[in-house]
Amino acid sequence: MSCKIDYRPSVELLAGRVILVTGAGDGIGRAAALAYAGHGATVILLGRTIAKLEKVYDEIEAAGGPQPAIFPLNFEGATLKDFQDMADTLDKEFGRLDGLLHNAGLLGRITPFEQYNPELWEQVMQVNFNGPIWMTQALLPLLKASKDASVIFTSSSVGRKGRAYWGGYAVSKFATEGFVEVLAEELEHLGTLRINSLNPGATRTQMRKTAYPAEDPDKLRTPDEIMPTYLWLMGPDSCGHNGERFDAQPPKS
Repeated sequence: MSCKIDYRPSVELLAGRVILVTGAGDGIGRAAALAYAGHGATVILLGRTIAKLEKVYDEIEAAGGPQPAIFPLNFEGATLKDFQDMADTLDKEFGRLDGLLHNAGLLGRITPFEQYNPELWEQVMQVNFNGPIWMTQALLPLLKASKDASVIFTSSSVGRKGRAYWGGYAVSKFATEGFVEVLAEELEHLGTLRINSLNPGATRTQMRKTAYPAEDPDKLRTPDEIMPTYLWLMGPDSCGHNGERFDAQPPKS
């Protein structure tokens, strides 16, 4: 679906909301955490590098946002018990969850499948798909406790139309798109919890640089520039949209 690049959120769009952002230490996750906090949300910063999370924490506090929380976790080695322990901790601390942005991701290698390393494939699927879905399962009671909750799964253009050599990354995003449709339909009767996918598009991030090393980064939008769609989809203005695909940038002409 079309992006909301021109969306103009109110300053208090997310006031009082508790939102968890994975991969919050840099790139799009950092930008989303800052944007959500800047519009009133208490943000839970999840990532594998504590120093990066602490830096984002300090940025939010310096900007006058609600005091965030840090939850270190590495999807590569996370177990079902880790996800449940996290859910129990958040339940005690907050009692509910109003938003969840699945942003953490692993590119793997852009290479012919014939040469793809099976261990790397499993690693990419764990970080991009298996980890997020089991985390979501553990957090569902907290999301159901919200009067208006939004879950955003990060997708990709290669998860909507297959592209040669993108291997595990593309397949993990195809799986994500399918899971969004399944879970959204299962939860539709609640009317208080929506599940959608969001393709950030070509954005100036380290992952993009790794995938396209010859590309001029100055020609790409920055993470901050694609935040309008992230804000719209996380806030109440997107109520009624469930099980849909969104883009954070206009299609290339």
